[in-house]
Amino acid sequence: MKITREIKTAILVISSILLFYWGYSFLKGRNLFDTNKKLYVVYDNVAGLENSAQVTLNGLKIGKVNSINIQPDGKLLVELQILTEFPISKTSVAEIFDSGLVGGREVAIIPNFKDKNYSVSGDYLKGSSKLGLTDALAEQMVPLKDKIEKLFDNANILFENVNDVLNDKSKTDLKNAIAELNTTMSNFSGASKNLNNLLAANKSKLDNTFTSLDKTVSNFESISDSLVNANLGKTVKNLETTLASVDKIMKDIESGKGTMGKLMKDEQMYTNFTNASKELELLLEDLRLHPTRYVNVSLFGKKDKPYVKPEEEK
Repeated sequence: MKITREIKTAILVISSILLFYWGYSFLKGRNLFDTNKKLYVVYDNVAGLENSAQVTLNGLKIGKVNSINIQPDGKLLVELQILTEFPISKTSVAEIFDSGLVGGREVAIIPNFKDKNYSVSGDYLKGSSKLGLTDALAEQMVPLKDKIEKLFDNANILFENVNDVLNDKSKTDLKNAIAELNTTMSNFSGASKNLNNLLAANKSKLDNTFTSLDKTVSNFESISDSLVNANLGKTVKNLETTLASVDKIMKDIESGKGTMGKLMKDEQMYTNFTNASKELELLLEDLRLHPTRYVNVSLFGKKDKPYVKPEEEK
């Protein structure tokens, strides 16, 4: 069968179109003859994820992003091409993350090793997105920005209040207060100088005073040592014994025991002692006035004079 020129031309055109489409797909990272597993993830926002981005599992590259297509509801469908036979459970999570400052966005498979229900080509995984460094910094800067704006507002209010307080009179009073403070500091400096001169002039006296004080302290230490060595405990114990004895004597006297107690408590004894004292006084008085009644020295044997009772004083 003879092939006409038109058929050859048609076959060549079709082959060229197929070759062009295959080359275009290959350059975009898709292989028309690829039989690898395809997994799909739906994201609300891919956060800068691009085609041919890496797909990793625990940091190991296991695939790439084949395509990103927008859906009628505004969500984004991402096709993942898995280049390994490592089993991935259906409950695994495909998380978009920032690989570095210049590395771009990638997809990390977070596997669920407890789930033994493994995915097959065409299954959907749950998607999540991790903030990149710039996004995280921006997220942190938003509350910081609000705090800074609030701080500036408070500062403006503070300065306005300060301006209201610092009117012309307040400024004048503040200047006067500063001037008086300078005068006070000058006076204090002069007083300090005078004190230094006084200390310098009386340095020798102060040295003598401190020397005397050192001697006094040394003497006090000697006295303290002497008191320590004087066996004060025994002395105090003896003193307590003595005081106890005196206390017992005083109690006996108070209760009327003994001579002193009876003398203080017995009225009859007190009366007798008073009468005896009075009679002794009369006897001594009569002896002084009439000594011959009691002492009679006779050289010639005269008789003794009879005793005459002295008259009681009225």
